[in-house]
Amino acid sequence: MKFILVLFFFFSSFLTLAQDKIWFDANGNITTKENAVYYRVSSKNKTKKQLIIDYYISGKKAKESYFVKGKQDGKYVEFYNTGEVKVTGVYQNGLKTGMWKTYDKKGKIKKKGKYFKGEKVGVWKTFYKNN
Repeated sequence: MKFILVLFFFFSSFLTLAQDKIWFDANGNITTKENAVYYRVSSKNKTKKQLIIDYYISGKKAKESYFVKGKQDGKYVEFYNTGEVKVTGVYQNGLKTGMWKTYDKKGKIKKKGKYFKGEKVGVWKTFYKNN
């Protein structure tokens, strides 16, 4: 049993060494740790379709997005720093596409509309809070 635990800690520490943190400012630009709002743990092991997760400095999940060959491609979810879903949508070849929704912290839709090849199309609806 002790051997298994030692083996587990060895491999988990090895995996940690194989990853780097990349720091981002509020606009998604790479920055220093001191100026960062988000960070991403980057793995050296790149796959064909890779789920990338960005975290707030607090360690809570900020964004989830799939990447293919360096471009966002697939489901996108953004979270408030308290954990609630903030934005959902889909990227195709690096461009927003299909239905995108923005939510308030209680899970109610604030705004929704469609994108086509990265451009807003059609009618966009904004929902206001009833008192």
